[in-house]
Amino acid sequence: MAFADKNNEKIGAVNRGAPCESGLCGFCRVDCQGRCETWLSSLLGRRTLVPKDYGNASIGSDNTAFSGVSYNALRIRGRAFGGQGLDEAAARSGDVAYTDARLETRIGAHAQYDCRYPFVIGALSRNPVVDKYWDSFAVGAALCGIPLVIGENVGGGDRKTVFNADGSIKELPDLDRRIAVYKRYYDGKGALFVQLNPNDAYNGVADYVARVYGDDVCVEIKWGQGAKPLNGEGRITDPEFARFMKSRSYCLRPDPEDPRVLEDFRAGKFRYFTRYTSMAYPALNDPDAVLEEVAAKVESLRRQGAKRFSLKTGSFGAPDLALGLRVASELGFELYTVDGSGGGTGMSPADVMDHWGVPSILLHAMTHRLAARRAAAGKPLTHIAVGGGLARPSQVFKALALGAPYVKAVCMSRVFMVPAFLGCNIEGALHPERRAAVNGSWDALPKTVTDIGQTPEDIFAGYDALRERLGNDEIRRVPFGAIAMWTMCDRLGAGLQLHMGGARKFAVDLIARDDIAAANRETAEATGIDYIAEQDMELAERLVVG
Repeated sequence: MAFADKNNEKIGAVNRGAPCESGLCGFCRVDCQGRCETWLSSLLGRRTLVPKDYGNASIGSDNTAFSGVSYNALRIRGRAFGGQGLDEAAARSGDVAYTDARLETRIGAHAQYDCRYPFVIGALSRNPVVDKYWDSFAVGAALCGIPLVIGENVGGGDRKTVFNADGSIKELPDLDRRIAVYKRYYDGKGALFVQLNPNDAYNGVADYVARVYGDDVCVEIKWGQGAKPLNGEGRITDPEFARFMKSRSYCLRPDPEDPRVLEDFRAGKFRYFTRYTSMAYPALNDPDAVLEEVAAKVESLRRQGAKRFSLKTGSFGAPDLALGLRVASELGFELYTVDGSGGGTGMSPADVMDHWGVPSILLHAMTHRLAARRAAAGKPLTHIAVGGGLARPSQVFKALALGAPYVKAVCMSRVFMVPAFLGCNIEGALHPERRAAVNGSWDALPKTVTDIGQTPEDIFAGYDALRERLGNDEIRRVPFGAIAMWTMCDRLGAGLQLHMGGARKFAVDLIARDDIAAANRETAEATGIDYIAEQDMELAERLVVG
């Protein structure tokens, strides 16, 4: 594992805690007053792509050591001649800038969702963090024009579920609300996915989603995630809710229906019940049986109206990875998301999160190898997204290049959560009457914010662009967390354009594996990417002698 520097003096960023390879703190609090790179870019936007104090400093590069196998040991290639995706006349006249690189793309093997960026916000499931900041997440994703995944348990854990007389679901008010929030600002760019874990798939939630939203959402089947191989767990302090969750097919420990357990709870002998999400296919040892099981469920949902599907898996080994790719491809899914060990919303045991699974760069290299094998065999192949501890523009470029041409998008979550937290804290400080509604954590703006500005117009670099797009009235309805998300996403996209311009690749789908190089032989061997000192050396030797 490669870790980022805690202090990035060039742009004035510093991490409160120990940073991961993504540059985000390993422990990211909702009330943080800054100012890591992502926190800062949520306010200053593109200004954080260049060093501060221009004209009063000289700047040096930090990235000079490449020990071990990590994304840090991949280098992005620059070119002095050649280019793809440019208007020829403009290229000849010199009227070309990196900002001309086109970030728009299409995600989905069949649906071909139009997206403004090659980013996907990975599953945001039912938990206190997501529940509190959903409006910012959803509005921000819609404004950015990127796919958003409503995560597991949102339907299964809705206490306000309304049932029909036959036990089927009539209404899922919380899921309905979350979908409506996204759709309010959806303008044809992006997409909405609804994730189903094993419980959601068989407790009626999947059938409800298929019947009611079959034309509107892509149904994502979840096998696992990068943070853990066990699926989720959560604490429940209300025995009535614990009984409800057990009735919805979840595993509860201790048993909330046991009278002796309830007596012990009321006596204060324990304070909470633990809800466990079911594991994926623990009773199936035959891969073909798994394929048949998924196929049967998908066919049932298709009969009820579901049109599109995707599959999400975690940092399992090669056989599990291969089976997932086969299932998603043979069943005509839109997307196969492969999630490396990158963390999430805080529902994963710390030691498991740190030590299980295939690290992201190796998992992504394996994904490319298996996709290439399937393509070479003439088999159908779905679109792929990869994720796992990625947050920086350079990491997005490297992931797309490492997986090219099969990887169509990079899946990220934590990097989009930071601006939502930050924006809500700012909104609550500036508008105390809204503080409870937006779950703001601050009574007043800290100096890290007031050094930038005192009003939303001055604080958020993206405010004016969004106001011009939405109008003066509508911008006042947009959560500040969504404005911060848009600002950060705009910076993430511009940073990607910088690398695309340097590689002379002016469209996302032109990014290729030879646009990166391995800075050490160990990384070259592990990923199949050329060693940097040998890349195109035969061509170079021909060129040098003419």
